[in-house]
Amino acid sequence: MKIVNTSIMKKDAMALVTGKPVYTDDIAPKDCLVIKLLRSPHAHALIEEINTDIAKKVPGIHSIFTYKDVPNKRFTMAGQTYPEPSPYDRLILDQRVRYVGDVVAIVAGENEKVVEKAMKLIKVKYQVLEAILDFRKAKDNKILIHPEDNWKALCPVGADNKRNLCAHANDGDENIDKVFEECDVVLQNTYHTKANQQTPMETFRAYATMDMFGRLNVVSSTQIPFHVRRIVANALDISKSKVRVIKPRIGGGFGAKQTAIMEVYPAFVTYMTGRNSKLIFTREESQTASSPRHEMEVTIKIGATKDGIIKAIDLYTLSNTGAYGEHGPTTVGLSGHKAIPLYSKAKSYRFRYDVVYTNTMSAGAYRGYGATQGIFAMESIIDELAEKLGINPITLREKNMVREGDLMPAYYRETANSCALDRCLERAKAMIDWDNKYPRRDMGNGKVRGVGLGFSMQGSSISNVDVGSVAIKVSDDGFYNLMVGATDMGTGCDTVLSQIAAECLDCSVDNIIVHGVDTDTSPYDSGSYASSTTYLTGMAVVKTCEKLITKIKTLGAQYLNVDVEKVDFDGKKVFDLEDNKEISLKDIANKAMCNNNNTLYASESHSSKVSPPPYMVGIAEVEVDTETGKVDVINYKAVVDCGTVVNPALARVQTEGGIAQGIGMALYEDVVYTNKGSLQTHSFMQYKIPTRKDVGTIEVQFESSYEPTGPFGVKSIGEVVINTSSPAIANAVYNAVGVRIRELPITPEKVFMGMLEKK
Repeated sequence: MKIVNTSIMKKDAMALVTGKPVYTDDIAPKDCLVIKLLRSPHAHALIEEINTDIAKKVPGIHSIFTYKDVPNKRFTMAGQTYPEPSPYDRLILDQRVRYVGDVVAIVAGENEKVVEKAMKLIKVKYQVLEAILDFRKAKDNKILIHPEDNWKALCPVGADNKRNLCAHANDGDENIDKVFEECDVVLQNTYHTKANQQTPMETFRAYATMDMFGRLNVVSSTQIPFHVRRIVANALDISKSKVRVIKPRIGGGFGAKQTAIMEVYPAFVTYMTGRNSKLIFTREESQTASSPRHEMEVTIKIGATKDGIIKAIDLYTLSNTGAYGEHGPTTVGLSGHKAIPLYSKAKSYRFRYDVVYTNTMSAGAYRGYGATQGIFAMESIIDELAEKLGINPITLREKNMVREGDLMPAYYRETANSCALDRCLERAKAMIDWDNKYPRRDMGNGKVRGVGLGFSMQGSSISNVDVGSVAIKVSDDGFYNLMVGATDMGTGCDTVLSQIAAECLDCSVDNIIVHGVDTDTSPYDSGSYASSTTYLTGMAVVKTCEKLITKIKTLGAQYLNVDVEKVDFDGKKVFDLEDNKEISLKDIANKAMCNNNNTLYASESHSSKVSPPPYMVGIAEVEVDTETGKVDVINYKAVVDCGTVVNPALARVQTEGGIAQGIGMALYEDVVYTNKGSLQTHSFMQYKIPTRKDVGTIEVQFESSYEPTGPFGVKSIGEVVINTSSPAIANAVYNAVGVRIRELPITPEKVFMGMLEKK
């Protein structure tokens, strides 16, 4: 390989670092109506009266919309393939508000100042209702979050709005209790992960215009342009053919923009008024009315023989979807299906879950997508089991871990065709010098250092669901236009897909001109989520290039006046295999623009029947201050098996970023509500994310495997990299000071109180 597996600079790097106007707000028309959203101060209430008469008289105010003005047609904002597993439980504006921050009115005016003035003049009379804030009390509660009759679930996910259930399921071995009876050791514990914010630098934003054909054009910072088109059409109750969605550069997503948090509002204003409009969320709105990670409580029961062979795993997850069900039925599945298979030697497993509505902010997709929560629980109890058995936690994992060729019953019965988890563990162990550092070292100054590890696996796209597509055409002088439907959200997929195309077409990456997503012109792609793009869309690139090369050879042979079977293509020319005749790609491209019936254009889609997991081992070395309980990450060593690495530099920064986010989840990040449902952590002053100084020294290495279903052996890397931080740090803290933290974040208070209790 010449191009794949090389660290080529991102195609958009210079534009981004030099501040070119490439983001949504940079390119919005200057005459847009400014939109702001009046939000509910109550966690649960009915709007009895809403008076906008005085507010509408503010000079510069164009329109104010309430629940009386919108279609009575429910939809979901979840960016998922139709039919969406997430229930249709939203209206653009509803008479019932379900969390503090739910939208009450849409206000549009000529500038921000007049809109803010008008918002203060809207009079709303609420009937305040009792709210459910504790997700443990939601199921079958007499208080219903969604009592409406037009609530509906399109898929059989066990949802029941009359029980506050967004989803429910049982899976696995019904005879598992008998297997537990045969085990020498049985352990059960519950682990609680709180909601976390994705905190992309660019907040949620979109603008809308009407084009010359009377169609609604929405430009949005989104991971899911094609799903946004459907969501907007559903919300406005108009034909999808009336909607066009364009994605400019995105300033981060991490899953947050896999939900169409706010596109329907400018779309609705422009559709109703005919005026350009835009909505830019403030940081506070992005914290209080967005789509954080689902809070989950995971209970695991695990049984093993006395020599450390795990025989049975029983996992139950309770997930809090908040006021609406976006991604509720799907995130929960990963808490079991991507935690249990890490230990494929277990002969029996059971996985059950409930996803409940509450009167808190709606949850959504976040890097790791439920696997993060389940893996924290699994990797914590594995260490606890190791201690109970008196076995080194690495030795216990070596006895039970999934290895290449293993069947994974809990992972949809897929086989681990490419798995280097064992080699990742061996290398990470050497990198951290485990044998000399485990379990702890007293530094002699009131500080103790400990090491701990965590495994992780994820998937590569959603099998039998996701679709990746590209189109490539040959243009003047033989350069290529690559049109992708996948969203580059800053991670570099435009560059990576160009590398794959350049490898296939045997040319320079500079000869590939990539074009981002416009739903009118781009081939359909499910969107950039589920760790799909490089694996799935990358294979669509390979298939498209093969088809295009056939067309180039056919036309070249025609120009050379020989049979196509007698020519080949080396990236620069088509040449006769027997004679010296040849014609350059440049000449073919230019000649094709006159008297030609064979368009040099190809487009292919790809979907996969499997979702091959990438794997990772992360080992943390932490230092605990025994006088305060403060935990500092000193070193973090990570080894990732993502199959073939397409761009090592981009893969490395993806991994470092994921580890850093995971460290934030482990030590700092906490979405906190008051007892009335108001969010306390509504800015970066209250909601702590780690800075560069807080993540210690991160070292990343790659352990290759070859995935036969991926382009050039590729698997995914986007999500697997966030999952090891929390369990590795929790295990390291325990090894340092003997305090087991089962609820994140691991705050100094929890560690210090734990140390006091031990005394």
